[in-house]
Amino acid sequence: MFFDTHAHLDAFAEDGSLDAVVSAALAARVSRVAAIGGSPAADAFAFAFASAHPSFAVATAGLDRDQIGAADLPALRARASRPGVCAIGEFGLDYFYGSDTRRQQRALVDRQLELAADLAKPVVFHSRDATEDTLAALGAFSQQWHANASPSPCGVLHCFTLDRATAEALISLDFFISFSGILSFANADPLREVARALPLSSLLVETDSPFLAPRPHRGQRNEPKFAARVAEVLAETRGEPLEEVARATFANACTLYRIAPPQGTET
Repeated sequence: MFFDTHAHLDAFAEDGSLDAVVSAALAARVSRVAAIGGSPAADAFAFAFASAHPSFAVATAGLDRDQIGAADLPALRARASRPGVCAIGEFGLDYFYGSDTRRQQRALVDRQLELAADLAKPVVFHSRDATEDTLAALGAFSQQWHANASPSPCGVLHCFTLDRATAEALISLDFFISFSGILSFANADPLREVARALPLSSLLVETDSPFLAPRPHRGQRNEPKFAARVAEVLAETRGEPLEEVARATFANACTLYRIAPPQGTET
């Protein structure tokens, strides 16, 4: 079985394909999906979907970078406090597309990290061209998390594309590293080197649907069913059996989102 730890399922609801997407995921042995929030509308959808499909989906709630001008933290606290919301996110720092809003992004990140520490809910974090500020923010959060004696781990750096030193620093802060279909790309040799070097106990797989379909499906709309392909690439990269990688990453995802793993997936 496979666990797609990061999917934007609202995109499929909008075009009417959600039922078919869920069926295709289950047929590919993707038996769990994290429905990712990031705005009031995305949070509402993720919560409703996970509530309607409790054996298939978990939900997150957050305020992503595009919410800077409309961030309502009290409302987010209410959404994130609902039963079944397993993490705060997606949110983070992206200086590639938003270098002119660095200060506002960091302020929104810090407020959500404070909320996550207060609620003892792990975070789903995005980082692009912002490594220094990411490590500073998550380092402070990790200290607060552990000072509060909150359950480990404290989050995940999703769609990881950074270097080994950054990955190891994040792991030392009690974060998981999640690989997407980018791991399969022709120009991703440096990323595959990172994936080989890290402990399997710290790794997750995701699709980031509907974006970033893995090879040989590039050019297609990405779907949760392709989490199986990401796991396959990770296993090939590491020279490990696919079932071992599937079992470990599934159990890791259950640890992150604090749900009981099915019998036989524990590590």
